[in-house]
Amino acid sequence: MSQDSHKAIKSNIQGVRAAVSEIIVTLDDSGQRIDNFLLKKLKGVPKSLIYRLLRKGSVRVNKGRKKPEYKIKTGDVVRIPPISTSNNEIKHKIAKSFNLDWFQEAILYEDKSIIVINKPSGLAVHSGSGIPVGLIEALKASENSFRNLELVHRLDRETSGCLILAKKRSALKLLQEQIIKNQIKKQYQLLVKGRWHLGKKIHSAPLRKFNPSSGERMVRVSQDGKEAITHFSLLESYANASLIKADLITGRTHQIRVHSAHLNHPIAGDTKYGDKLFNQEMKSEGLKRLFLHAYEIRIPLPDSNQIKIITAKLPQKLQAIIDKMR
Repeated sequence: MSQDSHKAIKSNIQGVRAAVSEIIVTLDDSGQRIDNFLLKKLKGVPKSLIYRLLRKGSVRVNKGRKKPEYKIKTGDVVRIPPISTSNNEIKHKIAKSFNLDWFQEAILYEDKSIIVINKPSGLAVHSGSGIPVGLIEALKASENSFRNLELVHRLDRETSGCLILAKKRSALKLLQEQIIKNQIKKQYQLLVKGRWHLGKKIHSAPLRKFNPSSGERMVRVSQDGKEAITHFSLLESYANASLIKADLITGRTHQIRVHSAHLNHPIAGDTKYGDKLFNQEMKSEGLKRLFLHAYEIRIPLPDSNQIKIITAKLPQKLQAIIDKMR
């Protein structure tokens, strides 16, 4: 890499980028989408601005326009126009105040390539609509050793349990390929309305995202949606509810929540797809969150390809609900 390019990568991010910068893509960054590459390099810059820059052609790759889905290659020259980063400084301050005292105790497994944590409910894994800073941004800002961490997959904000983080780009690419090939198995535990009489149920119902007038993102079963398959089986039954195990074959947004509701067994505490009366009943029993927990993952480790089974026990507050219902 030339000295000029090296200086460009370390462009001054205090206040305003005073000049056009150029970044030469390295082998470690090769293969990722240009929008994701820019989100990583321009930490704190809103996604909407990045997509606008790509749409207008303000960001160029090898002097040409590129769409967000373009996958960059080693040696590509990415031209970035002057961008105000005052928002970046604000996010950085917020991230520094983000409480990560729980993080070390939440680590279930760690090696040279990955970290698997037991994510608490109520924590967003990344920034988004109305969320200035998520877990991944806070970790990257907290210390240098976390600077290159990336999310391998996502968990809903309300969902707790196993979450995989990659320490390096090569591990991220490998693990995401394994997810696509269904080589990483994810098992969830959920408490649903009613007594389960469906046995071992393979539910295949395509899902489609839509935006209602409220502006809140929703998902519904639709024949023109994307393939979605969930394997359900019963763990325990109670008077008016059932503890279910769900194995994901595909990983669509809100898949388990929508599929369980579609089977007339909505998840306890689900304010988006659930049953209001059942939720009120469970709230009186002490449930104050969505009862959905990523209980176990089976993962071929990037460094050895050895299958590793990692388990996150039910949080104490969820276990207390089960003990009470028994």
